[in-house]
Amino acid sequence: MRAPDFLKLTLSTVLAYRMRSFLTALGIAVGIAAVVLLTSIGEGVRRYMLAEFTQFGTHLVAVTPGKSTTFGMSGAIINNVRPLSLDDAEALGRIPGVEAVAPMVQGNAAIERGKRTRRTAVYGVGAAIPQVWQMDAASGRFLPDDPPRYARAFAVLGGKVRDELFGDANPLGEKVRIGGESFRVIGVMEPKGQMLGFDLDDAVYIPAHKAMALFNQETLMEVDLLYAADSDSADIADAVKDLLKRRHGSEDFTIITQDQMLETLGSVLNILTLAVGALGGISLLVGGVGILTIMTISVNERVAEVGLLRAIGARKRQVLWLFLGEAMTLSVLGGLAGLTLGAGGAWLIGLAVPALPTHTPWDYALLSLAVSALIGLTAGVAPAWRAARLDPIEALRGE
Repeated sequence: MRAPDFLKLTLSTVLAYRMRSFLTALGIAVGIAAVVLLTSIGEGVRRYMLAEFTQFGTHLVAVTPGKSTTFGMSGAIINNVRPLSLDDAEALGRIPGVEAVAPMVQGNAAIERGKRTRRTAVYGVGAAIPQVWQMDAASGRFLPDDPPRYARAFAVLGGKVRDELFGDANPLGEKVRIGGESFRVIGVMEPKGQMLGFDLDDAVYIPAHKAMALFNQETLMEVDLLYAADSDSADIADAVKDLLKRRHGSEDFTIITQDQMLETLGSVLNILTLAVGALGGISLLVGGVGILTIMTISVNERVAEVGLLRAIGARKRQVLWLFLGEAMTLSVLGGLAGLTLGAGGAWLIGLAVPALPTHTPWDYALLSLAVSALIGLTAGVAPAWRAARLDPIEALRGE
């Protein structure tokens, strides 16, 4: 049998039983659409989370007080042998490869301007925050590079705080009271959005030493280091560990690199993507059972046709591939339809619900299409083999 005749016979059989072919392909289409849609949502969530974690840059090392064997909440107040001090932060800035250092203390206080009061997050930080956290001032400037222990009482407002306290008025040069202390506003930060539920625009930034006095803290909650792109995070972490152990006498601190956080997060999100893909794979298995059932019925209905083909000289191998080709054709057509439905559904979800990020991973999509063809081949083997083994005389006599 020539290849054109084989293709023509396969397609004519599919078209001759339109409803049966449609229902068979529909089972595969639903499975593929489920795989593509679920993995699109999973990949979208993965990219969103990675973007949230990397919006402050990717060459960061965080040092927190207290020794911990897990990634605990950054900024926790921990009793340790020696506080993580501003002097420690200055010393860390002298490590080769470290480009900038940002000490940080966090608290919550009332911000007053005239008769307006707003309670919000207060970050005690250093002058290098724009460089380390990749944040810029929308107007005015950020905190000046004053000596840490003699920093002037300046404040930089987040966008929401500025709107709530000043409305349309220009806040630059005006005074506000933070926790009862007077600060002069010298800048307003550009919008940064939210990160893991924390609104970075609803905040005020003041010098770290002022914040430590305001919140009666003796230790910094965190020191963030920005290292050069050509430096290795593990080498920087080792240098930080050696320096602080010499200064503190023991390892009473925790070092977390951005690479460690991203690696942990990436592994969790990859498992999530695989899990949702596996859920869609169950639908593919159901579709495979549908193909097996339909092809078995098809063999029973086409006994005479098989007998006639064998009687006019068709070999067993040709009959076998004829039924396998039909099964694979149905599965591939269903796969293409499911691929279109899944990708289109993900696109529509992205338009209808912008807060739910979706991104179609085409490697998973094409893999699911290949799996659908494999399922069609596997599910069609038993019925095709049964058809190929039919005795032509008995098949024609039975008809």
